Amino acid sequence: MTQGFRSAFAGLLTFLLVSLPVGAQELPVIRVIATGGTIASRPGDDQLTGSALIEAVPQLAGVAQVEVEEFSRIGSSGMTPNHWLLLAKRINELLDAEPDISGIVVTHGTDTMEETAYFLHLTIKDLRPVVLTGSMRSATAISADGPANLLTAVRVAADPNAGGRGVLVVLNDEIHSARDVRKTDNNRIDTFVSAEWGALGVVDSDGVTFRRSSETLHTVQALPSLAGVEALPVVPIVADFAGNDAMVLRSWAQQGVSGIVVQAFGGGRTSPEMRRAISEIASEGTPVVLASRVPEGRVIGSEQQAEAGIVAAGDLPPHKARVLLMLALLHSRDGTEIQAIFATH
Repeated sequence: MTQGFRSAFAGLLTFLLVSLPVGAQELPVIRVIATGGTIASRPGDDQLTGSALIEAVPQLAGVAQVEVEEFSRIGSSGMTPNHWLLLAKRINELLDAEPDISGIVVTHGTDTMEETAYFLHLTIKDLRPVVLTGSMRSATAISADGPANLLTAVRVAADPNAGGRGVLVVLNDEIHSARDVRKTDNNRIDTFVSAEWGALGVVDSDGVTFRRSSETLHTVQALPSLAGVEALPVVPIVADFAGNDAMVLRSWAQQGVSGIVVQAFGGGRTSPEMRRAISEIASEGTPVVLASRVPEGRVIGSEQQAEAGIVAAGDLPPHKARVLLMLALLHSRDGTEIQAIFATH
């Protein structure tokens, strides 16, 4: 267990106020919550602290009163659903307790930024902006993109038009909805793209510009709060492939998981053995969500299918369908009710 993980669970969150110039009290207050990731990484050395990230971008002092606290110092491949719960609870507590905060920025690794952002999109119960950012290059790399992304994310969080749009992901001067954004390249800095629906806006030298909003339910309109929730349902993702004998899918079901997401072929179609196994598993009371390995286009279900416990993921990719199913299962195991949640979130 990493030191960052232990500190997160123990609630040992460090609070540091970055020194501000005279007159900065008129600027919006933005809390940066550092979780680690490439933006804080230094190959061969310890990750940077949250305060070190802020101090490396002196231009922040002209944008906002920046406060920083550390949640963890881990790569996002080490993030777990327990981290998601703790982070959501921390942000909700912070926004409830401190009305003077204008927005939140979370620095995060890019490997699982999509999942964390979408989880927060569904569980933060406040209209003030929550923005995730990170980087593709380490803090010591030539032309590191972390400082620019952090500055841009703070500018978005401080913008009065950013509220009420759900959780945002900001990198490479683009603003994306947590629901729609995908990481699309293993190496390039323009990796985060909302290919099917488009970015919400951009950040230019003269300001923040929004051009659309997310139409699905989020934040205060989404699922009920996580109050009292100490653990999330266990939901694996099982990939289909040519010649699949469905042994992995059946094995998960035999372990008593709460639900399963199947990464299916185009349109949610599955191989013959997987199709039989899905029907059997759903009939025994374990909800199964069909998502597609194809990057764009909806998986379309039917009322009959939902009644049988087989849910269509719509345009959510498998890893985000898993996030939504985990939260939906806190409220219902009925296929029709879960399908309605997928249709609106």
